[in-house]
Amino acid sequence: MKSSQLKQLQRLYHQRIPGDRITTPDFSQRLAAISTEVNQPVCAYINRRGQVIRVGVGTPRQTQIPPLELPRYGAERLSGIRCIATHLKPEPPNESALTAMALQRLDALVVLNITGTGFTRRGGGATGYVKEAYLAHLTPQESRTLITSPAALKVEQSQIQSPSWNISPPLGLDDLAEQDLVDLVENLEAEFQREFIAQEVDADHDRVLIVGVMTSEITPLQFQDTLVELARLVDTAGGDVLQTIQQKRSRVHPQTVVGEGKVQEIALTAQTLGVNLVVFDRDLSPSQVRNLEMQIGIRVVDRTEVILDIFAQRAQSRAGKLQVELAQLEYMQPRLAGRGRTMSRLGGGIGTRGPGETKLETERRAIGQRISRLQKEVNQLQAHRSRLRQRRQHREVPSVALVGYTNAGKSTLLNALTNAEVYTADQLFATLDPTTRRLVIPYGETNEHQEILITDTVGFIHELPASLMDAFRATLEEVTEADALLHLVDLSHPAWLRHIRSVREILAQMPITPGPALVIFNKIDQADSETLAVAREEFPLAVFISASQRLGLETLRQRLAQLIEYAVDYG
Repeated sequence: MKSSQLKQLQRLYHQRIPGDRITTPDFSQRLAAISTEVNQPVCAYINRRGQVIRVGVGTPRQTQIPPLELPRYGAERLSGIRCIATHLKPEPPNESALTAMALQRLDALVVLNITGTGFTRRGGGATGYVKEAYLAHLTPQESRTLITSPAALKVEQSQIQSPSWNISPPLGLDDLAEQDLVDLVENLEAEFQREFIAQEVDADHDRVLIVGVMTSEITPLQFQDTLVELARLVDTAGGDVLQTIQQKRSRVHPQTVVGEGKVQEIALTAQTLGVNLVVFDRDLSPSQVRNLEMQIGIRVVDRTEVILDIFAQRAQSRAGKLQVELAQLEYMQPRLAGRGRTMSRLGGGIGTRGPGETKLETERRAIGQRISRLQKEVNQLQAHRSRLRQRRQHREVPSVALVGYTNAGKSTLLNALTNAEVYTADQLFATLDPTTRRLVIPYGETNEHQEILITDTVGFIHELPASLMDAFRATLEEVTEADALLHLVDLSHPAWLRHIRSVREILAQMPITPGPALVIFNKIDQADSETLAVAREEFPLAVFISASQRLGLETLRQRLAQLIEYAVDYG
């Protein structure tokens, strides 16, 4: 652009519009004259005082204000900014411009269709540049229904209400200038307020939008299982899933995971449904989180952070809380990023000199020191558990560890076998701290009674975060040091075969190879006959039970006795 054109754009900042008017004929003609000269759309953003706060060359979509730079407003208010935009073609506002209006919750959007001609009057006033004008504004939507998980995954896109807006017929500039902005905004915000109060929203629960990205690495069935599991995780963490957005890509976008258009769709859906948290189905890098939050305008987290939050809620013992804190700090440390005005670096080269240690460096150092201290405590916990195991081995009491995918029913089985009172619920990671109980089983051909120890361990999950694996190594040693394993599988779950593979992959990553394992299929009362037949054919040596209904427990005790005898004699 020429310097003269840039100066004309800069002069727009000195214009002042009356506070109760949307625009004036003079300002509209001047904006249209500049747009005609540069032969591109031009947008001017004006606050409620009538001050021009932003001027951009491009469409409303291209020049929209980033969500984080907009004034703070609630679901019952508009942003306090209106946009006056020029358009080179004689047509009403397109969906792209209206979407930008919805994303920014503008007070109003004015689209000026320009003629391509016009002239400058004596004294410098422009005229004849505007052919017609359109006035658009948002309208309240009745009854935004809350869709609770996991049913949200089954809701079709057509059932979700899209943003609602109103577009005027073509107006002349004098008619447009007579529109009362104050009256328009007050009436709209009063309606938004009534709608907001009418919504029954639980303030204690996050309103969550799930985003899933299917790449060529996984099958459609695995992708859907992942989304269903993520919805269960969000539900367990205390959030309400309102909707799920999916995108199929050959590979994830390095900056925003999904494409630019999909980011806009996520932002608009979050705006429409009143979402306050977006959860992605994969791990996000710190830069991806920053980019997404900047464009969407609300908090963005990944799957690992949801799991860590659940662990933080479930940890009861001091050991559990210790390991969860360590995992959270290790997750947080690389995500401390930024070099703003208060953040510098120390060093000996160009660009590294600064006023001294800054907030970022102080936080990193404090977290590093805390991690070192927690790791020492975890090592002490490891040593303590090791001494307890040696004492049990000295007494020659065999031990068995219950392992399995989360929510497979391990705690329920422990309660059924030993009359323990471990907390159980139909939730992922309902119990986190390992619990050990004594169990008497028949032993040998004489069926003499033998005492063993059975330990309920933390549930596994597909792609268990590495930070959790490392932090919970003291707990996971209960698995590697046990004489034998009981691998519990929820047969009623559609992805039970995938769960078996996930658990075996995690066990294969253990530093010490675990002992022999007996596969136990649980919840047979909830599984169909076809699934039972497939499981019996694939795993002929497995035991089939229902821990909640106490079915097959006697058979399990006998098979457990055989497993212990084999493990002790040949282990």
